[in-house]
Amino acid sequence: QVQLVESGGGLVQPGGSLRLSCAASKSALSMYTVSWYRQASGKQREMVASSGVNGMTNYAESVKDRFTISRDSTKNMVYLQMNTLKPEDTAVYLCNARKLVGAPLWGQGTQVTVSS
Repeated sequence: QVQLVESGGGLVQPGGSLRLSCAASKSALSMYTVSWYRQASGKQREMVASSGVNGMTNYAESVKDRFTISRDSTKNMVYLQMNTLKPEDTAVYLCNARKLVGAPLWGQGTQVTVSS
């Protein structure tokens, strides 16, 4: 069964940067639309950034010009580069992979905390 594993979260000061990674086992992420979601405490899960199989990307308005989603097919990884982080970016960040058919895949999440 395909598994997604996120890494790279942590504690960072406002204005700082982090890079999250999403790794997949047993399947090529190049075959999936891969998205990063986040869920802050007491709030609904929201899509942050997505990368389609055709290379198109999409971002939530709140992270445009600060976050960048990218792929490395040679390593079967998807990244989320997060710059100019704000306290409101604090959340658990989850990797999601989906095809046109079949159930979407989710990772276990990685905590990002932005605080001074």
